[in-house]
Amino acid sequence: MEMRELVDKLNRYAREYYELDNPTVSDKEYDELYYTLAEMEKATGITLPDSPTHRVGGAPLKNFVRYDHRQRLYSLDKAKDENELAAYFSRVEKVVGAFPEMTLEHKFDGLTLSLTYENGVLITAATRGDGVTGEEVTSQVRTIKSVPLNIEYKGLIEIQGEGVMRLSSLAKYNEQAAVPLKNARNGVAGAIRNLDPKVTASRNLDFVAYNVGYSDRRFASQSEVNAFLREQKFLTDEAFCLIKDEKAAISKLKEIEENRDKLDFLIDGAVLKINSFALREELGFTDKFPRWAIAYKFEAEETTTVVKDVVWQVSRTSKINPLAILEPVELMGVTVKRATLNNYSDIQKKDIKINSRVFIRRSNDVIPEITGISEHTKDSYDIAKPSVCPYCGAPVKEEGAFLYCTNPSHCAPTIIASLTHFAEKGCMDIDGFSEKTAELLLNELEVKQPYQLYDLTAEQLLTLDGFKEKKADNLLKAIEKSKQVTLDRFLFALGIPGIGKKTAKVLAERFGSIDDLKLATKEELVGIDDFGEILAGNVVDYFADEKNLETISELFARGITVKEEEKKEGVFSGRNVVLTGSLSSFKRSAAAKEITERGGKVSDNVSSSVNLVIVGEDAGSKKQKAEKLGIEIWDEAKFISVLKESE
Repeated sequence: MEMRELVDKLNRYAREYYELDNPTVSDKEYDELYYTLAEMEKATGITLPDSPTHRVGGAPLKNFVRYDHRQRLYSLDKAKDENELAAYFSRVEKVVGAFPEMTLEHKFDGLTLSLTYENGVLITAATRGDGVTGEEVTSQVRTIKSVPLNIEYKGLIEIQGEGVMRLSSLAKYNEQAAVPLKNARNGVAGAIRNLDPKVTASRNLDFVAYNVGYSDRRFASQSEVNAFLREQKFLTDEAFCLIKDEKAAISKLKEIEENRDKLDFLIDGAVLKINSFALREELGFTDKFPRWAIAYKFEAEETTTVVKDVVWQVSRTSKINPLAILEPVELMGVTVKRATLNNYSDIQKKDIKINSRVFIRRSNDVIPEITGISEHTKDSYDIAKPSVCPYCGAPVKEEGAFLYCTNPSHCAPTIIASLTHFAEKGCMDIDGFSEKTAELLLNELEVKQPYQLYDLTAEQLLTLDGFKEKKADNLLKAIEKSKQVTLDRFLFALGIPGIGKKTAKVLAERFGSIDDLKLATKEELVGIDDFGEILAGNVVDYFADEKNLETISELFARGITVKEEEKKEGVFSGRNVVLTGSLSSFKRSAAAKEITERGGKVSDNVSSSVNLVIVGEDAGSKKQKAEKLGIEIWDEAKFISVLKESE
């Protein structure tokens, strides 16, 4: 591709991304083209006047009032691997003499905003725009609940940060939206750059502050800025930390990347900044970047490809699920050929068609999901909804947004999936049992129910293809061993719709026995954290079904013994606790164990049901939220003191 063509293509993509909030390529594809152009410019010494390598963001939208920033908002130079990061560190060390203390924080994938306060009052909010001029979006930003409308500091100051849409907010919004959002980044950009503030409010955005731009107060370091932002009641990044050397930087970057799928917001990397402002002045700026900061880009979780076909699969709950067959594409180190589609309604809402180009997103080892349409082609055509089960030919029934086979007790995929699930490690843990085994048992021995596994004999197994005496003996021993099971694993094995490992554990701890759980009311279940109306209804409906009660009875008749939960009592009884920040005396898991061993419950997020938050060093937004909700807060010293007193 020639340089002129490459520049034109990148500028078109940038306009779609920054100005129209309607990208047609993923960040991964844009970055690959950008790096190609940068290398081409470096090799030839030629740079076209409109090259995106010398631009920051996009031009301000004409529909908004232009806003001139008091201090330029720079873009950041990027490192896409450890070698490029090491080269950056080397350049810095040549200037300052040694590895300088640096800060590290998430690189949020949202919309950069600059908020101006005067006399403690928010007077203006603006987008970054091209770094010099942005769009004035004060009315929109005022709807973001985590943006303070008043702060204690009374001077003139610009607070810079990222507008983000949490993934939980995105999921909730898309449940009700006529046209779902492609991703959280699109969600926040479209909300802020919308002329109607009601649209902004409807998306439940957040603002995470990470920098001070213009200010009549002097700061000496980034860590001082971070402390100031927290003092002024802004949400700040929980990942913020100090880095002393290159080894620590690499270690922390790997930790963040490994755990990025657990976050409730999008990140596409992490940002390293020299902490000392005096050293920053020494390093200065290029035309586009500050030399004292670098963005380390993680491997992209999103790209685009073409839908070649859609097949329909039947699950263990008899739900008929669509699966997209894709034109193979590389994503996060693997070749992706398939992607999930939630249901037929989802296909229609996202306007997905065969032969259309779509966005796909992948987190860790989870099969990718199609998040939205990139573009249709002249060969695109609609995906047909099945009227009969693709496996057994039974009529399909619709319940809400989902399709179901009406003949689950005789539909092979449902039976095989149910048997396989029952035998899984996290359920009854029948070692050596596989999907292939379930298929053989169904086809050759007509095993359709889990309790029939406990009736199997060596003579029967030896008739199966691939079974010799040792394999048959091992499977029978594993089946016998599985008869002793904990309550949470037994509940998970039953296959109650919506009940996974975590919720099975919660039910086991809350009710203690299968008999008590059978008697639970919907109201009791809804009162449990993370149990909504649907999940609670699933549990009640399961135990109201005579066939399910018969299955449980048949299992018990064959010697299944369920170990009931012991209710632990102690100093944390009745306490729902959140741990945040770094504890010097405990790993997070060890601290959580100390709490649960003394009768408490540990939650991941601060909510109205939490009544205690224990904070360590660098505690961030969770502490701030706890303070706003008036929740009791302990430091590590108090936590250790209470533990010692309870021994």
